[in-house]
Amino acid sequence: MRPEPLKNIKTILAVSSCKGGVGKSTIATHLARYIHSLGFKVALLDADIYGPSVPTLLDISQPKIQMVGKEIWPHVVEKDFKTLSFGFLLGDGAAVLRGPMVASYVQQILLHTQWGELDTLVIDLPPGTGDVQLTITQQADLDGAIIVTTPQALALVDVSKGIVMFEKVNVPVLGLVENMSYFECGGCHLKHYPFGKGTESLKERFGLETLAEFPIFAEMSDIKKFDLQKMKPLYDNLQRQLEKKRSQKETLPVVDYSESHIRIHWTEGNVTLLKNTVVRAACRCAQCVDESTGQPKLKPETIPINLRAENITRIGNYALSISWSDGHTMGIFPYKQLKELGKI
Repeated sequence: MRPEPLKNIKTILAVSSCKGGVGKSTIATHLARYIHSLGFKVALLDADIYGPSVPTLLDISQPKIQMVGKEIWPHVVEKDFKTLSFGFLLGDGAAVLRGPMVASYVQQILLHTQWGELDTLVIDLPPGTGDVQLTITQQADLDGAIIVTTPQALALVDVSKGIVMFEKVNVPVLGLVENMSYFECGGCHLKHYPFGKGTESLKERFGLETLAEFPIFAEMSDIKKFDLQKMKPLYDNLQRQLEKKRSQKETLPVVDYSESHIRIHWTEGNVTLLKNTVVRAACRCAQCVDESTGQPKLKPETIPINLRAENITRIGNYALSISWSDGHTMGIFPYKQLKELGKI
């Protein structure tokens, strides 16, 4: 249930990344701008205390922020498009704040801002899985989150952490956005993937749809040159996922585990029994699979024969996260992958 200050907002979306520098704020800003271009009432909240980007992206140097009593009135970019950023309050200074103070500031700008009646509030979260993310997910009653990543190995390592974080606070992850995925050569007019074709591997690894794939191009961070129509595929796929989440009442498989096996009772009535060592060997996380070649880094002979699952967490309606007795916790196993393992 929405808290009182947010009760007049129809949809609240979080745009997240677990690593900085992947273009999360740029995607959040253009998404808000595109939704506004369709005639909706939109607000964009820049919740990155330490590195606010929205003032620069929207080219706002003299924001019009008002305090009326204890309420903050956000900057109006244009009719029916509002924004608020800690950068407006901070100016060119650096935010030197400890965790509890950060959480307090975030709670204040979220719940003490006069947002008014909105169709969509887009929240640009800071990278990571810390106090700010937890404060917002606990206070805002989010309709869903999208995770922005690049196909680079270092970025993908942290994607699973973000998925698990949102699951723990009951926020559905609607899908992934792959940014800086490829570039188009001016000479041959072909798409080149410097980090490999990550879209399919993301779907296989995390069990989530890729909502959009954006190339590397200079106009991405320039609001005067960027073609907003490039955001249409992301918006359309996002709306489909939102509708699916709102209407879906799917029966999920029942999972239990023992010292040696994981047992999955599928909704169709059949049962899959998998050895712990087989599931562990099939892990597709960046620690277990080489990102550049796709070849396994984990050697089956190094897996303890007495390996056991210490905890299994359900990730939405699409995957399981398993913590193993060998200390490995990075793996996310989509149900589709587990069904395939049962056929081997």
